[in-house]
Amino acid sequence: MNRIKSTMTVFGMLIISAKCFSQVTDSIPKKAEDSLSIRKRVVAFAAEKFAIARPLNFEFSNTAPYHYKSKKQDNISPGGEVTSFQQVKLSANINLIKKKTWLLSTTMGYRFTSVATDVTKTGTTDQITMDNDFYYLFSSLNLSYFSSLFGKRVIYNSSVVVDGSDKHFERVKGLFAGVMVLKANQKTKMTAGFMVNIDPGAVTPFIPIFSYEHKFNNGLIADIFLPRSIQLRKFVFNSGRISLGTELDGTSFYLYNLDGTSQKYEYRQLDINSGLTYEHVIAKHFMLTAKSGVKVTPTGRIFKKEETFQKPVYQVTPDPAFYFNIGISFNPFSLLGKKN
Repeated sequence: MNRIKSTMTVFGMLIISAKCFSQVTDSIPKKAEDSLSIRKRVVAFAAEKFAIARPLNFEFSNTAPYHYKSKKQDNISPGGEVTSFQQVKLSANINLIKKKTWLLSTTMGYRFTSVATDVTKTGTTDQITMDNDFYYLFSSLNLSYFSSLFGKRVIYNSSVVVDGSDKHFERVKGLFAGVMVLKANQKTKMTAGFMVNIDPGAVTPFIPIFSYEHKFNNGLIADIFLPRSIQLRKFVFNSGRISLGTELDGTSFYLYNLDGTSQKYEYRQLDINSGLTYEHVIAKHFMLTAKSGVKVTPTGRIFKKEETFQKPVYQVTPDPAFYFNIGISFNPFSLLGKKN
């Protein structure tokens, strides 16, 4: 799980928590047992929407070959072709302490990225084939608190995240977010909030959050999480759901010995994945997910660890490419097929 993805997931889970916190009304519950039920529904809805929120999740993804342009500082390079780009992701989420108004959990993740590239030598037409494997690991401690403000439901979330590679521990980051339920009824739910990202390498330290969900009479569901995703969903069969839309993803890993020194670097890219997603519950508690479509990567950048994404030493601009992702999760809280 890379930094971009973990950031998207934290505020995405926060929005989902706020939504399930308001399944019946946007007012505050009067009974203690209602608060307890809300906490349970927070866990269930977060696990339904986000694979990383489930107790266990495994994914494999493959991107078709694509060309890219490159630039080293101010010098344009010939670029090359990525002939193979594959990833394996594994994550686990464990609820440590569960109370009526707060929840303490921990999330652990691992991502393996394998890249094969044909690089054109500068000033020639010769190509060099390079095969590289990268490992990214992270762990976070998350605290969610359910409260009220101005008579509206509010969810607060704070996370401490540590990450690194198979060689070294690298960074400690902090995330804080808050979301308020603006509207909640049987058909429409709307929330707004913010997230503060305490990370020297972050693209921006402040991110506004907005979500909108509406159920149409024909069974379609408009599901918008800005800036994470825009989806049009529909329940199919008895235990399935199909979605069409766009969502943000990303890749991040650390690099060593690039220039023969002890300088550490980080590579980061933001991906915009557009296409179809199908989810299906099997054996009651396991969810199979398949995704396919087109991946657009505005830019990928290598920068010094102590610098920021805005100060790259090397950057690439990949062409759009076809992608495929398949995963399986253990999700005892699954609501898929119940058409909530």
